[in-house]
Amino acid sequence: MSSVWEQFQFLRPGWGDMVEIAIVSFLLYRILILLQRTRAMHMILGVGLLAGVYFMARLLDFSLIRTLLETLFQYGAIAALVVFQPELRAALARLGQTQMFRIFAKIESRKVVDEILEAVEILSRTRTGAIIAMENEVGLEEYARTGSPVQAPVSAELLTTIFTPLSPLHDGAVIVGGDTIKAAGAILPLTQTQLSDKTLGTRHRAALGLSEETDALVIVVSEETSRISVARGGRLQLGVGVEGLRTIMEGTLPERGRGFRLVPSAG
Repeated sequence: MSSVWEQFQFLRPGWGDMVEIAIVSFLLYRILILLQRTRAMHMILGVGLLAGVYFMARLLDFSLIRTLLETLFQYGAIAALVVFQPELRAALARLGQTQMFRIFAKIESRKVVDEILEAVEILSRTRTGAIIAMENEVGLEEYARTGSPVQAPVSAELLTTIFTPLSPLHDGAVIVGGDTIKAAGAILPLTQTQLSDKTLGTRHRAALGLSEETDALVIVVSEETSRISVARGGRLQLGVGVEGLRTIMEGTLPERGRGFRLVPSAG
């Protein structure tokens, strides 16, 4: 009787086994969360079905089916990596958005804020007109396609160069997504709302128009008055100044490492 009991001692897990089980369970749970609503989830279900057929073939000694499935499993993993490369890339990107990495995203976003603020201060001081649209949850690809692609890191030097008078792209808007200048010279929709201030020009109407259609944060520098304004949520805030703009932008730093989070306008 004691020898039989000893054979089943492996069923009594120790503390190390419990830790391993907990880690593996958590990892499996996170993988399933990452893969839900993707083509990879259907693939997992298909693999599970094939695994069931394989074990039935072994149980019933169906050698031909077993051999075919073993060959499929041997080369299928490599094929899956190729076919589902986009899903795997997206899953790894989402892993980078966990709480552990959000602090690094905020640090990077503050660098973007500093670069934009430096550029806006220079543009305001030199009375150079500018309009900068910062992408939030709603993508701005539709508007970026109306301009010229840039795909360069955000920097004060590049922004001030783009808006230099007589440069080819100074009349349009700059589209910023994350830490990248996606496009310059972009055309934005003009608002149909009547503006009480008749001194507001096309840039202000375009900024307000984009903010009515998307959740973007749009910064405008007036070449006539050097005034800095912000459009968000269908509202236009005039003369916010550099420090006011910093407060607004720092209040919209990303919580999940993606874009800027729109907050309600105070006025």
